[in-house]
Amino acid sequence: MAKKGRPRYGSMGVWPRKRAARPYARIRSFPEIKEAKPLFFPAYKAGMTRIGVLGMDKNKTNFGIEESQAVTILECPPIKIASMRLYKKSNNKKIVSTQINFKTDKELSRKISKINEEKISSSKDLESIKIEDYSDLTVQAYTMPKQAELKKTPELFELELGGSIQEKLEFVKNKIDKTITVNEVLKEGQLIDAHGVTRGKGFQGPVKRFGIGLKNHKSEKGQRAPGSVGSWIGQAHVAHRVARAGQTGYHVRTQHNNLIMKISDKPDEINPKGGFINYGLVKAPYIMIKGSLQGHKKRLLFLAEPIRKPSRKINFTTDMIKYVSKESHQGR
Repeated sequence: MAKKGRPRYGSMGVWPRKRAARPYARIRSFPEIKEAKPLFFPAYKAGMTRIGVLGMDKNKTNFGIEESQAVTILECPPIKIASMRLYKKSNNKKIVSTQINFKTDKELSRKISKINEEKISSSKDLESIKIEDYSDLTVQAYTMPKQAELKKTPELFELELGGSIQEKLEFVKNKIDKTITVNEVLKEGQLIDAHGVTRGKGFQGPVKRFGIGLKNHKSEKGQRAPGSVGSWIGQAHVAHRVARAGQTGYHVRTQHNNLIMKISDKPDEINPKGGFINYGLVKAPYIMIKGSLQGHKKRLLFLAEPIRKPSRKINFTTDMIKYVSKESHQGR
């Protein structure tokens, strides 16, 4: 009987497989949009549940027939602007030329050193800026997890904006002392990319890490090890393509084109009896995403405008959701 085999798996496009520097992602590329608004919004992963929804694909036999669908619930407390960054180009690189700080909540002092009162600016100070001298504008925003009763310390991150640089400046002027809600950034029925850090699994061997097959029981020097780590001569190192043991999980990953099925500020519609395990009850506005998303409970995910938006149109409205399961998750 022939020996059972299979090709190895594990993308080499995400190499090296090392731990993320922080528990939330860094987004490096954005699509260009004409509307002056943030290009992504942060959300805390609460858990999963199931819903009854009508089939959406017209090319399948279940179109219009109610079926069960797994969904992920994300809690989305509002965010606020902490500062504005103005960029200039130097040797084809963007460099921060000016940073203008605004008044922030006291909880942010847990994350950064306290800003001197003399450095704090207002909307009147922005009138004197010659925006044509700069190439780009971004803001530093922070979350407000205290409203969701998750913790006190917020996360601080750089937030890209859409529109022209003049429209970006007008957006900042209007939002200095106000909060930004999820409804201003995302909408129901659209696709988003989820940027986040996956669950950590620690130091694992090549069988779990890359899925290589077990060697014969008479094999020499280990049954769960690769058969060869390189050529016999002329090679002073091991190629990175060889499956070896190492860090597994806790990597920054992007999950493309996830469907937003619902955005609501009524958490009683989705809270299960006893709350979500290892999370509790959702108290702030929430988002319902089709399928599963990476990361552990309470981990921060960035929901961004899609960078690889498909050409096909998705036939979905919130009216197609017929029920949401609120059964207790305890004991599963």
